Amino acid sequence: MNDPASSASPPDRRVTPWRPDLAAAHLRGRYAADNYVEGRPARVAAGITPMRREAELSCSLDTELLFGETVTVYEEREGWAWVQNGYDDYVGWVRADALGPVGLHPTHRLAVLRSFRYPEAELRAPALDCLSIGSRVCVVDEVVKRGTRYAVLVDGSAVIAKHLVPDTHFAHDWVSIAERFVGVPYLWGARTSIGLDCSALIQIALAETGMFCPRDSDMQERCLGDRLDISDGLPALQRGDLVFWKGHVGVMVDANILLHANGHTMTTSKEPLSEAVARIAANEYGAVTAVRRMVRRR
Repeated sequence: MNDPASSASPPDRRVTPWRPDLAAAHLRGRYAADNYVEGRPARVAAGITPMRREAELSCSLDTELLFGETVTVYEEREGWAWVQNGYDDYVGWVRADALGPVGLHPTHRLAVLRSFRYPEAELRAPALDCLSIGSRVCVVDEVVKRGTRYAVLVDGSAVIAKHLVPDTHFAHDWVSIAERFVGVPYLWGARTSIGLDCSALIQIALAETGMFCPRDSDMQERCLGDRLDISDGLPALQRGDLVFWKGHVGVMVDANILLHANGHTMTTSKEPLSEAVARIAANEYGAVTAVRRMVRRR
């Protein structure tokens, strides 16, 4: 009798904690592996944590984890940890020293593009880290020093209080969040306001309005919003519509202008959709593959 796990097609490695030699325990019976482990929870304790396909600094960036995100750790070796992000399920290798205990649940979220974390409530102190929008922190106190209000975190470090919002507070216009990134450099695999790629721009902006968004553009094309008919060409578009190519995505800021993190300008930029469509068709990803209209459902 055949083992069903051994005959299953390989899963999407991006979002499935499976390798031929090791897999998450909940995948037992679905995918064959030499060993299965339960994993343990941890929390990201560094402002920007690169995730790579292999445990090698020379390996290209797959994505990044934000301060305060939770992960499940399935393996640690030689200073690396093989983890799955609790937010978007992405799986890969991160430096083990970027992780810490789960601790208390985050209470607040960084709502500005970026802000520093200080060792104490003192802006003159050398910053410990730079946090990016969407990072989550646990605030236990507030301190006012020389007129500046600081949020004191559970580990005693501090962040400028006005840069935070309660983790239950969400923005209303996700496109306006995306527009804040204009001028931020393009960086393949990156996911912060220091640098990011096309799909990360969409993911981060939607997350700030409380909407879940998967990490990569092909995943987003499959599940976000309602698909519009493009069989006879592009329809009339509106603010918030997503335009997809094979391997690329952008968002309309109005009926004619596309916003996207792109390798053409190497920034997050706006340009007429007609120009982007022509250039991308000729030199990059080919024709538009889909347009999806975002609709917030209750």
